Amino acid sequence: MKKLFFGRDDAESDFADGLLRDGFQSTYASEAVLAGRKSLVVGRKGSGKSAICAHLAGGGYPGHTALITPDDAAGDEIRRFELQGLTADTAKSLIWRYLFAVHAAQHVTQHADTHKRWRAPGSVRALKDFLQANDESDGGRLTDRLRRGTRLLQSATLSVKMFGFEASVSAGGEPGGSGGSEGAQATRRLDALEAGVRTAFEDLGCVTAREKPFLILVDQLEQVWQGDSDSHALVTGLLLGAKHVVAAYGHAVRCALFVRADIYDALNFADGDKFRSDEVRITWSPAALRALARARASLSLERPVSDDELWDGVFPRRVVGECTPDYLVRRSLARPRDIIQFLTLCRDAADRSGRPTIQEDDVLEATEQFSRWKLDDLAKEYNVGFPFLRPVFAQFENAGYAVGRNEFTTRFDAIRDNIHERYSAYTEQLTATSVVDALYGIGFLGVCRGNDVVYAGDSQWPVQPYEENLRIHPCFRPALGCRTPRGASDGTVHAGRVHQGSMVGAQNHAAFLRNVSTTDAGFQTDRHVRLLEETALALSRLQRQLARSGLPAASHTEVQEVIELLNDQIDVLPIPGSGLTPSMVDDLIGEVIERLAQSHARLNDLGLRDEPVTRRLADEARALRRALGGAVGGGGGSDSSS
Repeated sequence: MKKLFFGRDDAESDFADGLLRDGFQSTYASEAVLAGRKSLVVGRKGSGKSAICAHLAGGGYPGHTALITPDDAAGDEIRRFELQGLTADTAKSLIWRYLFAVHAAQHVTQHADTHKRWRAPGSVRALKDFLQANDESDGGRLTDRLRRGTRLLQSATLSVKMFGFEASVSAGGEPGGSGGSEGAQATRRLDALEAGVRTAFEDLGCVTAREKPFLILVDQLEQVWQGDSDSHALVTGLLLGAKHVVAAYGHAVRCALFVRADIYDALNFADGDKFRSDEVRITWSPAALRALARARASLSLERPVSDDELWDGVFPRRVVGECTPDYLVRRSLARPRDIIQFLTLCRDAADRSGRPTIQEDDVLEATEQFSRWKLDDLAKEYNVGFPFLRPVFAQFENAGYAVGRNEFTTRFDAIRDNIHERYSAYTEQLTATSVVDALYGIGFLGVCRGNDVVYAGDSQWPVQPYEENLRIHPCFRPALGCRTPRGASDGTVHAGRVHQGSMVGAQNHAAFLRNVSTTDAGFQTDRHVRLLEETALALSRLQRQLARSGLPAASHTEVQEVIELLNDQIDVLPIPGSGLTPSMVDDLIGEVIERLAQSHARLNDLGLRDEPVTRRLADEARALRRALGGAVGGGGGSDSSS
C-alpha cells in the first residue's frame, strides 16, 4: 500500500509525476491524431483529452509542437476582438489564424538555423524582421500576443511590403489601404502573413511528405467558456481557423484541438458539417480501463502486475458478490479520471487501516466518498447555464433509484413555480420533459430499453417520449441515498433521511446538496433575455469600434451620446418582479434598431459612408432586426448560438 499509486487527477501533474509519461495508454483517438487522420478530439471531462495533448507535447509526437492553453485573460481578449464587416465567428477565426501564423513563423525561423546555410532565404529573413518589429521573437504571454494581433489586424500597420510578397496580394488592393470593410482589409493582411510563412517553409524544403508537420495543439478551452454568444464565437472561430491551416500551409503545419463534449455539442454554425471527418470521440471500454489500472499498478510497484494479481491479490476478487473491476467500472462514468480517483480512494482506505492489501470494506468505504465526489463534479462540469440543478437533484434524494417519468413529472411540478420564479430567464425551457432530457444527456439518468439500462454514451438516441422507466446512474446513488429500486414503500420522497452506512455523518444529504455547485446542461435563456443580451453586446461592439474610429470630433460625440442613451434604456434586467415582458423587450429592441439606423443615415449624409463605424451601425441594426424576426442580413453578431 505504501508504494501503490494510480496517478494524479489532472494530465499535467500526472505527466510530471511520470505515470502518464511512462504509462500512457494508446487509444484509437490518440493514434488517429498522431497519424494526422483526425484533428478534433472531443470528450467529456476526465476522458483523457488533455492526457493525449500532454503526451504529444511531451515527446509523443516525433516532430516539433507548440501548445496553446488560453486562460481567462486570453479568453477576454478573443471575446472582445471584432472586425466590422465580419460575423463574430469569422472575426475570431482571424485572431486564431494570426496566433497560428506567429507560432509557425517562430518555428520556421528557428528551424532555418538547423539547415546550416551560409545565408537564410529572403522569406525567412523577412519573417525574422516581422517578428522582431512586433515583439514576437521570444514568445511571451499569450494575452500579450493576442493584444498585438488585435492591434495589427484592426489597423493598417501590417503591410505586405514588410514581407516583400506583393505577389500574394489579391485584386482587392493594398492590404494596408482603404479598400473594403475593416474585416476585408484585415483578411488581406493576414493572407499576406500566411503566404510569407508558407513561402519560408517552401524555401527551406519543409513542405514534403518526409518532414513531420509542425503541430499546434490547443487545449483547456473550458477555462474560457462562459456559454454566451461570444464564447460560442470564440470556439467556432478556433475551429474555422484550424481548418484554414491546412489550406494556408499545406503539409508544413497542422492543428489538433481538444474540446470538451458539452462545449462542442453546444455549437451551432453553418459549417459544422465540414468537421465530421476531422472529429474523433473518446470512448473507453471496460477492458481498456482495466488495462490502465494494471499498467499504473505495475509502474508504481516497479514490477509487472498481472490481471489475476491485481484483482485477486491487491484488490478483493469480489465486492458485494460482483467481480471487482466490473463493480468499479459500473459505479463510475467509464473514463480514466474516474477510475484513477476510485482506485486511489480504495488504496487510501486500506492504507489508513494498515492493511497490506485492499479489502471489500475498503472498496465499500471508497464507494461512498467517490459517489459524493462525482455528484459534486457533475455539477461543476456543467457550471455555466444550468443554475437550477440543485433543487432538481433534491427531488431524487432518499427515494428509489428506479424513477418513472410520470413520477418525476409530479415531483417537478411541485417545485416548478418556485424554480420559475428564482430562474425567470429560463422559464420557456424549464419543463419536466426538458429536465429529463438534460439529466440523461449529462449521464445522471439512464433509460430502460429492452432488458438493459442505457446511459448517455451507450446510445446516440435521447430519451424518447414513450420511454417511461428511468434509472439513476449507480455512480450517484450512494450520495443521494438511493439504496433500493423503489426507496420508501409509498414511492414518495422523504427529505432529510440519512441512510445507515453513509459517511456524510452529521451533515445530511439535503445539507450536502445545498453545497453542490450547479451546472449547465445546454439550456438557453428565454428569447427576450437573449435579445437583451445580444443588444448589450451589439452596443459594446459599437463602443469599441467608435473608440478606434477616425470620426470628426462632433460626429464622434454624437454617436457616443446615442450609444450611451441606448445603454441606459436596456439597463433593465429580466429579474423576478421587474415587470419586463417579452413584448416590452421587442418594443425596446425595435427602438434601438431605429436609433442605430438613424445614426447610420446621419453619418452617410455627412460623407462618412466608408468609415468602419458607419458600416458597423448598419451591420448591428441588421443583426438585431434578424434576431427580432425581421429582414435577413449580415451583422456583427455570432451565428453560432442562434
